[in-house]
Amino acid sequence: MPNRSPVTSASPLIAPARLMSALPPISFDPWLRQTRWGGRRLETILRKPLERHGHYAESWEIADHSQKISEVTVGPLAGSNLRQLIRQEGRGILGRHAPRTRFPLLLKFLDANDWLSLQVHPNNQQAVRYSEADSGKTECWVVISAEPESEICCGLKKEIDRSAFESAVRSSNFDDVLHRYPVSAGDCIFVPAGILHAIGPGILLAEIQQQSDLTFRVHDWDYVDAQGKSRELHVTQAMACIDFDAGPVNPIRSVASAGSATAPEELVNCEFFRILRYTTAEEFNIPDDDQFRILMTLDGHAELSFDGGTSALTRGQTVLLPASCAGVKVVPGSPITMLKITLD
Repeated sequence: MPNRSPVTSASPLIAPARLMSALPPISFDPWLRQTRWGGRRLETILRKPLERHGHYAESWEIADHSQKISEVTVGPLAGSNLRQLIRQEGRGILGRHAPRTRFPLLLKFLDANDWLSLQVHPNNQQAVRYSEADSGKTECWVVISAEPESEICCGLKKEIDRSAFESAVRSSNFDDVLHRYPVSAGDCIFVPAGILHAIGPGILLAEIQQQSDLTFRVHDWDYVDAQGKSRELHVTQAMACIDFDAGPVNPIRSVASAGSATAPEELVNCEFFRILRYTTAEEFNIPDDDQFRILMTLDGHAELSFDGGTSALTRGQTVLLPASCAGVKVVPGSPITMLKITLD
């Protein structure tokens, strides 16, 4: 299992005088993570402020996890973090989904410049065996860009059962068991807990997931580090979590809502999150439905208008709209592609 660093509480608690009845949109400082499989697309495409050298794989946009709690660095809530806001402004942020002790979703951008490990995540019931802090991990990927030969593995071929997969693990030969296919910009892949998967090189994507980092690696493509060491595998845990009845997982087909040209596509609507995608050059409203809303700008730029002010939205920016933030409108300055993520 991945190493975890303890949560720190360097930021002071929010002073009572700063609490407010209507919260503004909140942008957090992204946590930029270097790993061996990362690249530079977080900078060249999404304009993240990377250091000059290094391979950056992940930008944690909104997180309330033991590894990282997102921090607010600008605006009236600067100096606080997401955990503090949930504790002190829970109803204002979560609306009808309050109370909660922590934020339920983890939002990321991923840049795969090499194959990620072949891995699986547990469901909620399985997760309690392995971690007191993490839930299960159902996730979804929305591809922002992909090189012509880019592929992913998602699920097992139809005829593959547990015995056949165990044989593949023993031989380290997965060619005949994995469901593998090319992807391109705009593809959406829904990955429930229990689905074996791996992201291939040349892919930049947005990831929406439960607030968890429980990952069990089955195979790491024989990678070794500069010291000749391979990473730990978790075959026993993975075998207990893989859903051998699920079969192959293909990109989902989006469903366009009836109505105007600004009506979004519904990409995913599951028990953990709902994802809508707007692709338009026309202004549109973000409904006030007494719950938080997350906007992830995948392409283009816009002005975000709300009761009390305006702010800019640029490519690669993620913003949390608290439940109490009303009158929200997106006014594109160019054709945009934007995800809206809610709980339901």
